[in-house]
Amino acid sequence: MSTQLDVITIGEAMAMFVASQSGDLAAAEQFVKRVAGAELNVATGLARLGLKVGWVSRVGNDSFGRYVLQQLVKENIDSHGVTTDERFATGFQLKSKAENGTDPIVEYFRKGSAASHLSVADFNAEYFCSARHLHLSGVAAALSDSSLELLNHAARVMKQQGKTISFDPNLRPVLWKSEAEMVKQLNQLAFQADWVLPGLSEGAILTGHKTPEAIADFYLDQGVKTVVLKTGADGAWFKTSSGEKGAVSAVKVENVVDTVGAGDGFAVGVISALLEGKTLEHAVSRGNKIGSLAIQVIGDSEGLPTRSALGE
Repeated sequence: MSTQLDVITIGEAMAMFVASQSGDLAAAEQFVKRVAGAELNVATGLARLGLKVGWVSRVGNDSFGRYVLQQLVKENIDSHGVTTDERFATGFQLKSKAENGTDPIVEYFRKGSAASHLSVADFNAEYFCSARHLHLSGVAAALSDSSLELLNHAARVMKQQGKTISFDPNLRPVLWKSEAEMVKQLNQLAFQADWVLPGLSEGAILTGHKTPEAIADFYLDQGVKTVVLKTGADGAWFKTSSGEKGAVSAVKVENVVDTVGAGDGFAVGVISALLEGKTLEHAVSRGNKIGSLAIQVIGDSEGLPTRSALGE
């Protein structure tokens, strides 16, 4: 396989139906169809910035699966790592229309989906190793035991090959058997990463610490090179294994439309800038900027900018 990629990621995509009217989802009669999935959001954002991105997943042989594949073509995301599964369906979700910056209600229909059957069998060493960077998220880790095994295997192989790895915990407690199991498994993944990107509340759950520096030190002590914490309205805070640390102020947003996807936009900014050789402070600043764009639109990825729109 001759494809050369900048980034490869693994995850689930679902068809997403966003209510056109605010209020109880039960009363909604009209919906707008979009595509959703944390890792696909990141892949989309990176591809729009001109990086060559591969996304590894499984979709069903159904209209939702075909819709996901069409979105990959539209966003110029490489799909060589996507399998159409004849046995299981593509998941979908319903999402309420949020107002005044409140979090929307999301109802998932993903149990037993094609993507939940991801496994080490989906790991093509030649394909993965054609990329210089692997991005992983806690969402794919939570899908199933076999999906978690795939992520750990991919991380081990890519690390052995000298590739860089980023990890966004993206906590989904309802998908795990227990919080203790979630903490254990996600930290094992995080320890294999070069760059760990938790939110402040996520970091507190995963480490038992409350302050950004204590959370960062927890991971740095395990061999992680860089920890960047999303600190909400304050922006973000970072620390590296060499002792560099600092805070970067948030980008002020007048009209918050939909908070879903902000963390994925932040990851796009940090990963893209670091792969371009930018300073960490520049990368975190770009993360804040793209995260701020993501929350000003209804869809999960509609606010992710092209290179020209980024204005750097």
